[in-house]
Amino acid sequence: MKFTSNTPLYTILNGLFEPYALRVPDVNNITSGMITKGLIKGQSDIINDHIAFRTLGVPNLGIASLERIFLHYGYTRQDRYFFEQKKLNAHWYKPPTEKYPRVFISELRVDELSPQSSDILKKYTNNITHDPLDDIDFNDPNALVQFLHHPLWKLPTWQDYNAVLSTSEYGAWVLYNRYYLNHYTISVHALPKPYNKLEAFNTLLKSLGVRLNNA
Repeated sequence: MKFTSNTPLYTILNGLFEPYALRVPDVNNITSGMITKGLIKGQSDIINDHIAFRTLGVPNLGIASLERIFLHYGYTRQDRYFFEQKKLNAHWYKPPTEKYPRVFISELRVDELSPQSSDILKKYTNNITHDPLDDIDFNDPNALVQFLHHPLWKLPTWQDYNAVLSTSEYGAWVLYNRYYLNHYTISVHALPKPYNKLEAFNTLLKSLGVRLNNA
């Protein structure tokens, strides 16, 4: 995932990845395991299929705001997705060239949650009275990186977090994490055999002590 070029878009992608790796210890654990197995020589050898962001569908935020960053740097909006059970809308974005990862941005349809959860989320976001990206110089990648790690609202109380969690894991995650990168990916099919198959790669992950979810 980590890039060695100094182009503005690489600056943004590295600026997203580096704090993510610090916050998620499994990143370095998995990278070290892959190096030990000879699958890669370093982090920059990993082919990243896509990165994903979670947002809230409220005024001045959501997909319409966050996508502006990537559209500015040559990404193009592609298919629209609708996840009925989780109450999400989403788009994926095609990169300007194949050397960059795809981008996936989703947003929670806040008004469709329970009145309690919807009111809590709006309580934290109602003070955002204009699109915060209007205040950012899009040609300054470092300013964009700083924005993506800048809290747009105060940390929730434990009570508010759990109230939203009872309705939407997604909503609780965004309430706490704001616009931090939700996940990045490893293109398993691009790895050397036999680890280019999920069964073998998952076995490797388990041997490293990584806990996998049921999915």
